[in-house]
Amino acid sequence: MIHLLTAIPIRALFARLFSLLFFGLAFCLISATAIDLFEQLGAGLELIQVLIKAVNGSIIALAVYELAMVIRSEYSGHSESHDVITMLRRTLPRFIGTACVAMSLEGLIMIIKYSQLELAGNLYYPVAIIVSTALLLAALGVFLRLAPRTED
Repeated sequence: MIHLLTAIPIRALFARLFSLLFFGLAFCLISATAIDLFEQLGAGLELIQVLIKAVNGSIIALAVYELAMVIRSEYSGHSESHDVITMLRRTLPRFIGTACVAMSLEGLIMIIKYSQLELAGNLYYPVAIIVSTALLLAALGVFLRLAPRTED
C-alpha cells in the first residue's frame, strides 16, 4: 500500500479524487434534473417552467462537469506545461463561460418568475445576478488581455 502511494504523486492523486468527485456530482445533477423533469411533466405543471428548470439544472451540471475536466486535464500530471498563467488562459474561458451562462439563465428565470407574480420589489436580486455575470465576463476579458501570451 505504501509503495502505491509513493508511485503516484500527491498532486495527481488529489486531481483524480477531485475530478472523480465532480464527475459524480455532475452525474447526480443531471440524473436529478431528468427525474425532476419527468415528475413535473407527469404532475401536469406548465411546460415552459418545467423546461426552463431542466435547462438550468443541465447547465449547472455542465459547469460541474467542465470543472472536473479542467481538474483532470490540468492537475493530473499529464499536462506538458506547469506554467500557471498558461493553464489559466486555457481553462478559465471555458469554465467561466459555462458559469456565466448558468448565472444569466438563473437571473432571467427569476426576472420572469417575479414579473409573473407581480413581485417587482424582488427584482433587485436577479438584476444583481445579471450585473455580476457581466462583471465576471469583463474581468475575464481583462485577465485574458493582460496575461502574457505564450507562443505555441
